[in-house]
Amino acid sequence: MRVPFVVGIGGTAKLGSSTEQALQIALRAAEEAGARTQFFSGRYLAALPLYLTESNAEAGADLVAAIRQADGVLLASPAYHGAISGAVKNAIDYLEETARDPRTYLDGIPVGLIVTAYGWQATGSTLASMRSIVHALRGWPTPFGAALNTSTGIFNGGICTDALAAGQLSLVGRQVVEFASLRLSDRSFAA
Repeated sequence: MRVPFVVGIGGTAKLGSSTEQALQIALRAAEEAGARTQFFSGRYLAALPLYLTESNAEAGADLVAAIRQADGVLLASPAYHGAISGAVKNAIDYLEETARDPRTYLDGIPVGLIVTAYGWQATGSTLASMRSIVHALRGWPTPFGAALNTSTGIFNGGICTDALAAGQLSLVGRQVVEFASLRLSDRSFAA
């Protein structure tokens, strides 16, 4: 069986944002569980032009190429006004380039979800929105999604100082690899 390939997408334009640090912790957990990973940071997302179909699709070609090869995805967004950020949504819009592929969008792919917010109010609605988006893209949201209140400064230099939150992020990363490995080992899942 080949090593699962997990793509991480998320963050904000701010270097070292809480969202980006959370995603990197989940990606490390995926690597520890045996996956190889690729990370598309908030800075990458912020530099993507607004997706306008084929007229500018080449801007996100490396993101789309990674998704086409992915066995799993980790998707992280800050909760902005009760919803995902525009930069994360725009990156997701680039997946429209896979609409005519043999494996359309995220069909059958496990997707781990991470939401960060400066308080609890927006975490639930944002996580629910992300689950709906993944379902629309034919992906499988993992059973656990991490919703983190970052108002107390739980990240310091890429380390989560809150043991419960760190455990949640690791669980999301591991679940993506576990489900991707199951899919790779069972030929009946093959596209």
